Amino acid sequence: MLVASCTAALIMVLSVFNGLEDLLRSLNQSFDPQIKIEATHGKSFEMNDALLAKIKSIEGVEIVTEVIEDYAYARYREANQVITLKGVSDNFLDQHRIDDAIVDGELKLKKGEIPYAIVGRGVQYSLSIQVGDDFHPLQLYYINDIKPGMVDPSKIYSQGSIIVGSAFSIVQNFDENYIIVPLDFAREVMKYGNKRTALEIKVSDEAKAGIVKKNIEETLGDNFTVLTLEEQHKDLYRLLKIEKLFAFSGGVLLLGIASINIFFSLMMLVLDKKKDISLLTAMGTDRSVIRKIFLLEGALIAVGGTLVGLLVGAMLCVLQSRFGFVSMGMQNSVTEGYPVKMVLSDFFYITLAMIVITVVVSYRPAQVATRTFTPTDL
Repeated sequence: MLVASCTAALIMVLSVFNGLEDLLRSLNQSFDPQIKIEATHGKSFEMNDALLAKIKSIEGVEIVTEVIEDYAYARYREANQVITLKGVSDNFLDQHRIDDAIVDGELKLKKGEIPYAIVGRGVQYSLSIQVGDDFHPLQLYYINDIKPGMVDPSKIYSQGSIIVGSAFSIVQNFDENYIIVPLDFAREVMKYGNKRTALEIKVSDEAKAGIVKKNIEETLGDNFTVLTLEEQHKDLYRLLKIEKLFAFSGGVLLLGIASINIFFSLMMLVLDKKKDISLLTAMGTDRSVIRKIFLLEGALIAVGGTLVGLLVGAMLCVLQSRFGFVSMGMQNSVTEGYPVKMVLSDFFYITLAMIVITVVVSYRPAQVATRTFTPTDL
């Protein structure tokens, strides 16, 4: 029973880690591109028509969005905040990454010649922004590169005003920091000229991001760094994998502690079957056969408990995914209940770990059974 309980708990914990990883991937995919191109050295690079045409000609590349991204200062009426200003070319909306994330207003970057900003929900709350307010535009300030000897305060920063057309909500990190504006507006405010901080690539449906990434790297060379969606957040995903590994290690340790009762059960069984073992020995039964009997007995106990635990854990995971009985306990969380995702490899590794533990704890009682009792015990 103890083995079954530990096994069920372990499969549930691992499934929660899998669910969290899947949730993070879906959230990041709603904001970040499938492939991102950055300068290997420095934070920006020169953009020209030849470079853009070269990238567009690569098989599998469907949309190339030019990006200028940097810290700026936002002010709305009396409120102000440091934000991340992201200028994007008009085809950003064609990637359809934030379509389902719009919670206020109409998704647009331009209407005629009028530019519009898309702000994160957290920024909207922090600055008390009224979406579509034509009388009170959002003011954005950017600190310019200050040259020695500059004394004119007006040249220290550049400023632009823009109407907020919509607000998006994805996850706290994006909602509380980002403001998305048209590329021309960002280029004018931040004085970037032909420089870009990144290019965001949408891969065609029939192409694979990994293959497209490799083709882009071969085309552009070492001056650019090409990142897939997972590589853009590799530290986060690596942390999740490390935490899952520690959780698995801790669960295996608990399984080892729980399997101690198998050891004592087998030792008691050896004492209880003392005469039977001696009788088998007298009949000429090989000691290896007696050893296998007790190893098999230990395996039956462990496998039975493991299978029951895996079944119970799987049932609980299914119930959690459907009904969300266990809440994350946060009012502003992305999902109300803990996300779970069962992976076949988790079941395999738990079963494998239990087999190894069973062999270890069953070996000593099996050895005692083969060498302690002789026919004189009859």
